[in-house]
Amino acid sequence: MDKDIITVGGRVCAVFSSDPPECLLIQPSGRHEAALLGKEVSHISQLADKPFAFAACGIADWNTELSPWEAPPAFGNTPFGSGAADTLAYIENELIPALIAKLGLNEDIPLILGGYSLAGLFALWSAYSTDRFRAAAAVSPSLWFPGWLKYAESRSPSAGSIYLSLGKKEEKTRNAVMSSVGDAVRRQSDILTAQGVGTVLEWNEGNHFTEPEIRTAKGFAWCINNTDT
Repeated sequence: MDKDIITVGGRVCAVFSSDPPECLLIQPSGRHEAALLGKEVSHISQLADKPFAFAACGIADWNTELSPWEAPPAFGNTPFGSGAADTLAYIENELIPALIAKLGLNEDIPLILGGYSLAGLFALWSAYSTDRFRAAAAVSPSLWFPGWLKYAESRSPSAGSIYLSLGKKEEKTRNAVMSSVGDAVRRQSDILTAQGVGTVLEWNEGNHFTEPEIRTAKGFAWCINNTDT
């Protein structure tokens, strides 16, 4: 796939594309993930049954830009902000139009949003907040986030397909907040299933830091393969 680095709205984005793509994948991505993007995209290509374009948009302040509302620190001393709405507005109003223009895509190309960890929570929250995305990949998402399940239980997502996953060891932690993530992702899966949303919950080997790029690729590929074009 071709790779290009572009700047949209002050954010540096890595763009991978094949010709002609049948869907557009978007992933909020921190600097810690930059070196793994090529491997991730390659793995998506091996698993997906359609050609795609992929854009990773830079996230500078992870705890603020991806958080749907303010919350106290789960570890360390850095609290969570409430910048998710601004990040989603950027993706919808700036990034997507720029990518469509740059890659010569149809305006109605299926859009898939995905991410890992807090970016996975952001992708899931976005599926509830806009009807712009056909599918969302919430990979090892931070569903321990305070107030999340109450939020999810009172709403229905617009995305027709939602992928969930977690590492088998992620809930086995001494951190009292994060140890709830296993029960939270099970409950999230039940909520979506009861609402008739096309969903799957996949359990991966290892803890939260085991092969995040492979896990994310599996999530995007499942979304591609379960999205009509």
